[in-house]
Amino acid sequence: MMKTRKLLSLLLAITMLCSLSAAASAQTVELPRNETLYFAGLQWGSVNGWNPLSDDMNNALGITQSSGGSRIPMFETLYMYNMLDGSLTPLIADGDYVWNDAHTEITVKIKAAAKWSDGTAITANDVAYTFDTNVKLGNAKGNSYKPYIASVTAVDDSTVLIKATLTEAGTAVNPLQMIAYLEECYVLQKAWIQTLETRCNNDAAAMKKDPADDVVWSGPYTKQYADDQKVVFVRNDNYWGQDASMWGKLPVPKYLVHTIYADNPAGETALKAGEVDVCQQFIANIQDLWLKDGLPISTYLDKAPYGICVNMPTAWFNMDIPALQNVALRKAIAMAVDYDAINQNAMTGQSPTFADVPRSCMNPTAGEQATFDHDAVKSLQWVGNDIEGAKALLDEAGIKDTDNDGWRELDGTKLSLNACCPNGWTDWMAAMEIVAAAGEKIGVEITTEFPEWSVYQTVVTAAKQTDYDIFMMWTDSAAPTQPWGRIRQLMSSEFNGVEGNWSGNWGHYSNARADEIIQAIPTTTDEAELKKLYTEAVEIYLTDVPSFSLMYRPNMFHAVNESVWTNFPDSTDGRNIPPSICVDGYGIAALYDLELVNP
Repeated sequence: MMKTRKLLSLLLAITMLCSLSAAASAQTVELPRNETLYFAGLQWGSVNGWNPLSDDMNNALGITQSSGGSRIPMFETLYMYNMLDGSLTPLIADGDYVWNDAHTEITVKIKAAAKWSDGTAITANDVAYTFDTNVKLGNAKGNSYKPYIASVTAVDDSTVLIKATLTEAGTAVNPLQMIAYLEECYVLQKAWIQTLETRCNNDAAAMKKDPADDVVWSGPYTKQYADDQKVVFVRNDNYWGQDASMWGKLPVPKYLVHTIYADNPAGETALKAGEVDVCQQFIANIQDLWLKDGLPISTYLDKAPYGICVNMPTAWFNMDIPALQNVALRKAIAMAVDYDAINQNAMTGQSPTFADVPRSCMNPTAGEQATFDHDAVKSLQWVGNDIEGAKALLDEAGIKDTDNDGWRELDGTKLSLNACCPNGWTDWMAAMEIVAAAGEKIGVEITTEFPEWSVYQTVVTAAKQTDYDIFMMWTDSAAPTQPWGRIRQLMSSEFNGVEGNWSGNWGHYSNARADEIIQAIPTTTDEAELKKLYTEAVEIYLTDVPSFSLMYRPNMFHAVNESVWTNFPDSTDGRNIPPSICVDGYGIAALYDLELVNP
């Protein structure tokens, strides 16, 4: 009996080894280079799974829902956002969405050709069930849209009715958020969600943790395999989007692959070598790659800033720190920072300067810049590197060096602050060093600290924290909700006291009038009144200085190597495809136009 058991154990071990060897061989097979589009700068570390109902799958290429254009190779949205013109192009939806006369309901039709990967039709019931499930699970999308959307229902199989949450006056609480929902939130299959519910006994935590290896999808690509070195997606040649009602063809690359690099320099090296086709990461002096090195690398714009700058990485003052509740101190630090040095050293010129586009709450695009009265806020817009002005402001506020040690005191205590951002984020780290240098010039001790992202993210999103005094986070980029969404992100007190706050106002600032403006803007239709509200919001922000933007930058860096693939979108081709790395929002249209350099 013992010999039999040993023999069985040996056979089982051999079988397992053979299986593992076969799997390893399958994963190490070289993919045809002329069929594979390689990415860098999105995926850091191994994926946790394929569950679009979860917030922690760490599956960047497969699961990313964003109001600036969700990532849609595998899971799809009703519409695709285009940051170039603010348009929403139907994807699963059939034609434009329609408001009712009261502007409280949106009707969306579903394309008859739209199918799930199992061949069944996508219906309005799938849309409604997805929304209800997100709300029930309390995931990021459910929590984000629950305050604004009262219900999503199926009128019939092809008709979706989206009803707004109403104010006491009977108007929609926020029509802007209802529009953003259309292009941000994935539509998932009702039948698969019900399978997941059964498997997890309807336990919300279990459903969000499930890796969803059996997930049903609707997009042109699906998972082939993933390990700690790469993530591989393979094209579904039965994809419904080749119907004449949509793209009329399949995307060109058969495989989408994201190699998992250790850091930005490794990704940059791979891009230079032609091992990466599309790179979403900051590369210092990127123009040198074609001007000096002669490499077939390009960006959406052929001159600085090389990309469409719609984001504003920002230094937040922590209002949980008593000293930083002093507005004179906050403004003096912000005035003293040398933003031109940040532009040159941190961004290597890949950003408009604050002389080019004076600071406000708006990004540099013409549409956002037109939303407020520039003359009304001109006197509040500091240009930076104003050391004498900052010193005078501190002196006037009684913040002086009374013991002659070179550092100023506030309420008898030496001012000593830290300036923080994640370790390895080199452009942000360079910016924080310049903030620290500004402090020294005006007699405020500021030291830099660069914790790992895994620690940093838990601190800055906490309901209250006293670890970081001045710290960097991003702002919202272009989206249907802007610039309202960014003003909300910068100043809304609704985020104060929220644990796990990824939405904004990380410094925990509070201003009652700012809150009133943020509430009023989405329901204001008169253009003149809307401009007044936006202008007042900018005035409050520049007066109270709860945070200060350090630079303008693209939402996505979009550098491409054309040694294998060409015909990527650029600003001169007239195709209106945004530089959103060929997979976000309407940017996915690029995959249908790619051509091989050597067919």
